[in-house]
Amino acid sequence: MTTENRAHLGVTGPISVQESNQREKEVTVTLMEELQRQKTFETEAEGRTREVALGRLAALVKKFVRTVSLARGLSEQAATAAGGKIFTFGSYRLGVHGPGSDIDTLCVVPKHVKREDFFEYFEPMLREEDGIEEVSGVPGAYVPLITIKMFGIPLDLTFAQLMLSTIPEDLLLKDDNLLRGIDERCVRSLNGSRVTDEILRLVPNVQVFRDSLRCIKLWAQRRAIYSNVNGFLGGVAWAMCVARICQLYPNAIAGAIVSRFFIIMYQWSWPQPVLLKQIEDGPLQVRVWNPRLYPSDRAHRMPIITPAYPSMCATHNVSASTQLVMTEEFKRGADIVDKVIVGTATWSELFAKHDFFHKYKYYLQVIASSDSQDTQNIWSGTVESRVRQLVMKLEFVDSLELAHPFVKGFDELYFCKTPDELNAVAKGEVPGSVQARTNSAEKDGDPVYTTTFYIGLAIEPKQPGGGPRRLDISYPTTEFQKTVKSWDKFEEKSMGLYVRHIRSTMLPDNVFEPGERKVKPSKRTRAGGDKPSKRRRASSATPTPATGKPIVAGENGIPPMTLTPVNEEPPKSNGTLKSPQLPLGENVNLVTGPTAVTGT
Repeated sequence: MTTENRAHLGVTGPISVQESNQREKEVTVTLMEELQRQKTFETEAEGRTREVALGRLAALVKKFVRTVSLARGLSEQAATAAGGKIFTFGSYRLGVHGPGSDIDTLCVVPKHVKREDFFEYFEPMLREEDGIEEVSGVPGAYVPLITIKMFGIPLDLTFAQLMLSTIPEDLLLKDDNLLRGIDERCVRSLNGSRVTDEILRLVPNVQVFRDSLRCIKLWAQRRAIYSNVNGFLGGVAWAMCVARICQLYPNAIAGAIVSRFFIIMYQWSWPQPVLLKQIEDGPLQVRVWNPRLYPSDRAHRMPIITPAYPSMCATHNVSASTQLVMTEEFKRGADIVDKVIVGTATWSELFAKHDFFHKYKYYLQVIASSDSQDTQNIWSGTVESRVRQLVMKLEFVDSLELAHPFVKGFDELYFCKTPDELNAVAKGEVPGSVQARTNSAEKDGDPVYTTTFYIGLAIEPKQPGGGPRRLDISYPTTEFQKTVKSWDKFEEKSMGLYVRHIRSTMLPDNVFEPGERKVKPSKRTRAGGDKPSKRRRASSATPTPATGKPIVAGENGIPPMTLTPVNEEPPKSNGTLKSPQLPLGENVNLVTGPTAVTGT
């Protein structure tokens, strides 16, 4: 059934209400076949295991609430009636989860159950249950949570307390008044579930949305642009983008949605926001995204706004560099899907692995190290959360065109016997003796855990007649060090940090898959006028060299990062490439122009 005769979804009318043509239907069939080949769907057995795990968890939450209620002095009857309920959100609730993916789960409890109880009562209760392992509470997280594995299924459990005496079985979270009287962390926890439910409510065809999102999610993961913490888009932001395209083409099927997705996202008039509905006021004295009121909101480069009150920007981490990288990928995706439509390419080409470690001549390594696994889990996560700030500082460096962060770190465990070996490993220079010892069956020596993050550096081409150039990045790396060390749980004696630049030929084997050849990085080229230019911004700070040694076992400092002279050819002109366009009669300006959104 078409949606032509009903009110449209979204902040504008649709671009087209036409149904997909025969060719789009054919490529949708081949798309779903490719997604099956790529193993993006879980088996029926795993699906049943997830349902059993969630049923077990729901019962445990009720048991937890009852236990706390009795401890607070409630009667047996009142403690049992207090209830407790779980809500799933994220990829599982959206219906696009894959094999081995976790389940984001919200535990909703009545007003007499506190967040402290979640960790003091519920976490120990989970540890004692058969079939549950790897229980880890993170009370200090931005959204406090407990991670577990139940029957082999990973679950992330968040907590929300409502100002209700009991939690009924038929409770829904759509009512904004449920947010009254609760703290900001509970609002954030509830928002995960509320946003997911709103996305599903705001798309014209849920199954088309799910099929399309499954494709975009796989593409973003393969192209290494799926990471909110590193300045790209996270799962919720990608879902909202796909949902917006579904609103603009309410009667299209997945193949057509994916095709339009790449074209429209490439042509989107940022910082015009992506909205699924108009931003609404609510009952709380809380901040709602509004660039007219808040300067920090005006600074968002690619604002994608959550549809549930209070509306927030899901993409505040995007930087100039990551926006440029994503724009390049939108263009690549549009070109490939256009070829798929005309029959000169296959969907598998869209999902080809990224070329990050073949793309640049220089890279920064950010190496976090410690002496225990538990410490490393916390320390490496802290460093990763701040790499984005290093990227933004690097963008102010003259002659640096782009600072491209990779979306994950690489973990290693080494065994060292001397301080010299320890220092070398913490600096990313693993001696042969340490490597041999680590590879042997007998792990002799003190363990050193490392996590290495990478930033690709694109240097502006040398101008004709110019002399040798030096790229001094000591100032941003020193400031990055200060930021990381300002963390209140930083321990100099057990946590190490080192930043260095390397050539692509020095990249370690662990960044490549087995059998992947290390090819010579190709020269980066621009796509003529199609590629948005990155505005150069001069730093007002004077670069100053850092002193001392790398942070290893209590030592401080990061050496100055000064690259050796670089001689590169200027980028080749490619002005004959055309910007991807929508089919004749479809006008993207109707939904991305400055008059497309009101009330912001």
